[in-house]
This record gives sequence, C-alpha cells and structure tokens, in this order.
Amino acid sequence: MKSKIIKRGFDIITAIIALIIFGPIIAVVSAMVLATMGRPIFFRQIRPGLKGKPFEILKFRSMKNETDNKGNPLSDEERLTKFGDMLRSYSIDELPQLINILKGDMSVVGPRPLLYDFFPYYTVQEMRRHEVKPGVTGPAQVNGRNNLNWDDRLKMDVDYVDNWSLWLDIKIILKTVLVVLKRDDVRTEGYATFLRLDDYRKEKEVKDNSVESELKKRYIS
Repeated sequence: MKSKIIKRGFDIITAIIALIIFGPIIAVVSAMVLATMGRPIFFRQIRPGLKGKPFEILKFRSMKNETDNKGNPLSDEERLTKFGDMLRSYSIDELPQLINILKGDMSVVGPRPLLYDFFPYYTVQEMRRHEVKPGVTGPAQVNGRNNLNWDDRLKMDVDYVDNWSLWLDIKIILKTVLVVLKRDDVRTEGYATFLRLDDYRKEKEVKDNSVESELKKRYIS
C-alpha cells in the first residue's frame, strides 16, 4: 500500500513538472497537427489499464484519416505524415499522456498499454503486466524499443512488475531521455509501427509448425 502511495505521488509531481516544461511544445504541436491534418488534434483509443480495466489513451495524431476506394483505411506507411513521423521518432506524440497520468489512468513508468486485441495471445504469465498501471515509458522502451521481439518485451514487463522500486522508475526515466534524444530503435524494418503481437504470434506458430512438420518427415523417412 505504501509503495502505491509513493508511486502515485511521484507520478503526479513528475507529470506536473513535465507539463510546465513541455507546455510550449504541446501548444506548438497542437497547432501544427491542426494545420497539417485538421481535427481532431488527439488520437483517442480505449486501452487496457490496471487489472485490464479500460481507459481512453491520448496521443497527438500522426496519421491522416485516408481510405481506399472501398472505404478501408490505407496502410500505416501511406497514412503516416512526415510531421507525424517526426513526432513518433522523438516520442512527442506521447506527451498528451501526461493528462492520463494526472487522471490516474497511467503512470510515468510501467508496461506500455497495448490493445485488447492482444489478450488472446498473452500467456498467463504475460497477463501479469496488467497488475500495475501502464506507463508512458517502460523497461522495453529503454532496452531495445521496437527492435525487441515480443517474447523479450513482455518478459521485461513482468520483470518490472516483480521488481518495481522508485529508483528503478528514476533510472528508466533517465534512460528514456537518452533513447529519445538518440532516436534509438525507433521502428522495425518494413513497418511504420511495431509488428503487432497477434501477427507475431501467428507467424511464430506457422514457423514452429513448419519446423515440427519437417522434423517429423525426417524421422519417418
């Protein structure tokens, strides 16, 4: 209980300081998003929070709402604007989540809030990442970011849950600043965004089945 109070207090103080520091940037980016992409300024989406309970995450928009002639959204690469790409590469699109922190939906540090679509693809152990509030940054974001495979990424989230301390949060925040400034591991080759967990697990299952089938053939022959 005491650790939760300490973490919440740290989150509130850090978010207020960050809003004061980044307030001018938030104002300028809001105006730029409005000028380059129009309304809405923010991307809003329901994500799982503490214990899997839903909350509305906020981000600056980085993609246009463009569709093909059948009304289907174009690919991420086609919809992502140059300005939006810059926002993502420096993680500026995440700044509105300071509001999520003050509302109590998120922490400064924690496992990143992913999609409800991924729930069927978590192991029982990986679901434990929802035992804490999701974070604006987290262990995976400072240890490989988008170049990590999902197995390692989710393991880091669970390790964070088991080993949380205020000092660990401070270290992750400091590392985050360095990673963002250096723009390390921003994206996976061939994807505008990180390869989805469901796609990753499906691809892995196909490969595993293929290897198993090949081994059976060799054994039988």
